[in-house]
Amino acid sequence: MTEPSNLPDNQPSGDDDDISLLDLLIVLAKHKKLVLGLPFVVAVLAAGISLVLPASYTGTTKILPPQQSQSSGAAAMLAQLGGGLAGLAGSVAGIRSPNELYIGMLKSRTVADNLIQRFDLMRIYEAEYPSRARKKLEGITNILAGKDGIITIEVEDNDPKRAAEMANAYVDELFKLTKVLAVTEASQRRLFFERQFEQARDNLAKAEAAARQALEQGGLVQVEGQGRAIVETTARLRGQITVKEVQIGAMRSFATDRNPDLQLAQKELEALKHELARIEGASGGKFESQRDNSGHGIDSLGLLRNVKYYETIYELLAKQYELAKIDEARDSAVVQVMDKAIEPDRRTKPWRSLIVLVSAFVALSIGILWAFVREGMARTKADPRQANRLLYLKRSLSWKQDQL
Repeated sequence: MTEPSNLPDNQPSGDDDDISLLDLLIVLAKHKKLVLGLPFVVAVLAAGISLVLPASYTGTTKILPPQQSQSSGAAAMLAQLGGGLAGLAGSVAGIRSPNELYIGMLKSRTVADNLIQRFDLMRIYEAEYPSRARKKLEGITNILAGKDGIITIEVEDNDPKRAAEMANAYVDELFKLTKVLAVTEASQRRLFFERQFEQARDNLAKAEAAARQALEQGGLVQVEGQGRAIVETTARLRGQITVKEVQIGAMRSFATDRNPDLQLAQKELEALKHELARIEGASGGKFESQRDNSGHGIDSLGLLRNVKYYETIYELLAKQYELAKIDEARDSAVVQVMDKAIEPDRRTKPWRSLIVLVSAFVALSIGILWAFVREGMARTKADPRQANRLLYLKRSLSWKQDQL
């Protein structure tokens, strides 16, 4: 008669399909060395490895980008330059998210390359190519924006001092980039007027040079006072037409053809063109009468008209350029540093306790699974019918073909 203590080694009493909690505990007790020993060994190894892993420190800095309310100054300045430009200010204000804009600038390749060169990261990261150094820098950098509008910059490094310095360097590079790029509406408008102003200055210089050259070669025919007044009037009208066309072009970027401001600007442009055509038509005969035998009279009027025209454009753009620079200076309070990164006094990685606990848990799960697998295999071998099926499975898995 079989002893009850031997039941677990053969098969449980009763129906073979019923597995009780006691049967599971018996299996775990039989393989306690595996179930408990494997997690212990793995935990010791994980603790040893975690001690060997280099410590990582995180430098953190927090910045506050300019909020959208600061665009009101830009809108007010645009309003001073005309109704159409005021409408442009109202339409573009608040469209761009400052956080997304400045995070994109912080993650730009220009900033990354400057940091790589500044801290000699090619040598520190042992990177053969700059692209690998950028990839490594991107992996250790975390830039995110909170719901409160504050941007947090985190940089991990094995050296705590370098981690803090790199986090602060991101802010320095952002300051440099904002001075180069036209980020705010005011700086974009200043850049636009700066280019137009330089072009007008070049055109004025060319017109003056042409008039000077004509004076040196054959002399300019003296233009009477009435002709000079007409020339100055037409030049002024041409300058106003040019400014109005620029204004309409800016409005078309956001307004439809039914926009009241756009329709008003188009009517004003048509009125200016009609007035210019009327003056030029009325003065055509008088100008023709001033032609001498060499034709210098008309040439003199044309040169004078060009000089006055570009003078008008130059003066108008100069005023608007100065207003744009003042507005940019008033709107240039871009980035404020809330918390400057300091040298961290505690490591952030590796998390040794977590490594040991996770490793031990995984090893415990594997040990329990392996214990049940071993117990199942032992019971299968003890049953002749199951043993034959197991042998057939092994033969089926073999690559060799059995010849009967």
